[in-house]
Amino acid sequence: MSTISPQRIASLLARRDEVQAMLATGNLAADKFVALSKEYAEVEPVAVAAAELQRLRAELIDLEAMADDPEMRDMAAEEAQAIRETLPAAERALALSLLPKDAADERSAMLEVRAGTGGDEAALFAGDLFRMYQRYAEGQGWKVELISASSAEMGGYKEVVASVTGKGVFARMKFESGVHRVQRVPVTESGGRIHTSAATVAVLPEAEEVDVQIDDKDLRIDIYRSSGPGGQSVNTTDSAVRIVHIPSGLVVIQQDEKSQHKNKAKALRVLRTRLYELERERLHSERAGNRKAMVGSGDRSERIRTYNFPQGRVTDHRINLTLHRLPEILEGAMEELIGALISEDEASRLAAADE
Repeated sequence: MSTISPQRIASLLARRDEVQAMLATGNLAADKFVALSKEYAEVEPVAVAAAELQRLRAELIDLEAMADDPEMRDMAAEEAQAIRETLPAAERALALSLLPKDAADERSAMLEVRAGTGGDEAALFAGDLFRMYQRYAEGQGWKVELISASSAEMGGYKEVVASVTGKGVFARMKFESGVHRVQRVPVTESGGRIHTSAATVAVLPEAEEVDVQIDDKDLRIDIYRSSGPGGQSVNTTDSAVRIVHIPSGLVVIQQDEKSQHKNKAKALRVLRTRLYELERERLHSERAGNRKAMVGSGDRSERIRTYNFPQGRVTDHRINLTLHRLPEILEGAMEELIGALISEDEASRLAAADE
């Protein structure tokens, strides 16, 4: 990690003070005030990290200058050593704050879990995963709103989509996208043989209306009667909604609500989020070429994690991390796992910034 120059630190602090002074004048146009407020919110945490690094460096210089003073030498040497041990963390904190931000990190997210290979067992596992994320979200103080769900006959879900609302949801959840594999004896297996099944997870930053403008002429909207397992009618009104976004070919079906208007609103919400993600992927491809982050591309076809019940372990294949805490993790105790993925991503981005 390259050392951040004193000149760079000074310029960061100067810009923070400049923005702060302009905001304090109180005679700004509304749009200028909004723009400066946004900039201040971004530059303030960077300036705090810069000021701390500047303080530690200055204190170290002062302590090293006491080396010639017989009375102060030992105390100064001890304090200087403590600062030298602290400096790398302060350097890293500032370097991380200077990395380009993912504009979506602070957003809420759309969580999609689908049963993969494995039939009934895959659906049961999809249900376990969704419950795991619900528990984790509750622990974070986030709100989980079910958007749509297709239940399986033996339990669990063929597919479930939910909105997870809160500050910084996407930043903490985005590395969950991919194929999750389970190894266990299915409840339907009388011979006690271990089966391998899978479910796919997608975590998408939730879009606002201002992010994606959808033209009505680009939509084909079909209204029909909702149906449940086996094709039986769920209700007696034509309330299910199918929306086809013609330019992209995306199709969203919503039938969980009894109200056609509510189903349409939810379907548009999902469509908007998926269109926003398509645009993010396009921009990312243009900027990054074929380079993939250490923790993976977020590709839903990539096997990212294995949950092994006989051994009670969870292994994340992207960072070679194994935790023998499977029951706790399935109950939502995911902080160690998610923290390790975020740390690995930060390390890879810092290394890329130094190249």
